[in-house]
Amino acid sequence: MEQIINAKNLTLGYEGEKNPVIKNASFSINKNDFIVITGKSGSGKSTLLKSFYGGIGILNGELDVCFTNLKNINNRNLKELRQKIGIVFQDYKLVNDWTIEKNVMLPLEIDSQSKTICKKRSEHFLKYVKLGHKIGKYPLELSGGEQQRVAVARAIVHEPNLLLCDEPTGNLDEVSSNMVWDFLRAARDSWGTCVVVVTHRAPSTLKFNFRHFEIKERKVVERF
Repeated sequence: MEQIINAKNLTLGYEGEKNPVIKNASFSINKNDFIVITGKSGSGKSTLLKSFYGGIGILNGELDVCFTNLKNINNRNLKELRQKIGIVFQDYKLVNDWTIEKNVMLPLEIDSQSKTICKKRSEHFLKYVKLGHKIGKYPLELSGGEQQRVAVARAIVHEPNLLLCDEPTGNLDEVSSNMVWDFLRAARDSWGTCVVVVTHRAPSTLKFNFRHFEIKERKVVERF
């Protein structure tokens, strides 16, 4: 099966720290996988996720993401890689001075798509996350759950190969959380997007198969 992420003896950490956060991790993630990565606070979940989009450098080992080697990657190749990736953050990271429509357009504008395509796809994906009726609203006019749905729309509007989610339901109530999980699953099922979610705990309510990785004692271990 085609691998979209492949790590060999991957070691990650931050300058000034004596001990690496992740040490000698080896694992692979396939193109159509839905991955849930769990671990205690401070275990390195977000650090590992950052490494997948080049947000943190590699101390040792190898990491290939979307068929790109991230070790000593240059800025041009990093930009090309990120155009294949969508990211959903716990705190949404929306631009509050922009309408939600313009927020969702951002990945398409970065990819130099025409204004017509940007507008059409933004409208389509806001309707997809059930916010088409609020297209002219600004983020702070929405609830937290609605803002996260905008963030999901922005992350999938360009139908990425890889969708990375950092605690996407950490601030949401149960109803909003379930909606977000449904949208993430649909991204995998509809477009074959590989979805990787880091969270404190894998929800017991998920009604679909996923692979479960746990970060424990700086290792990345698959749980069966």
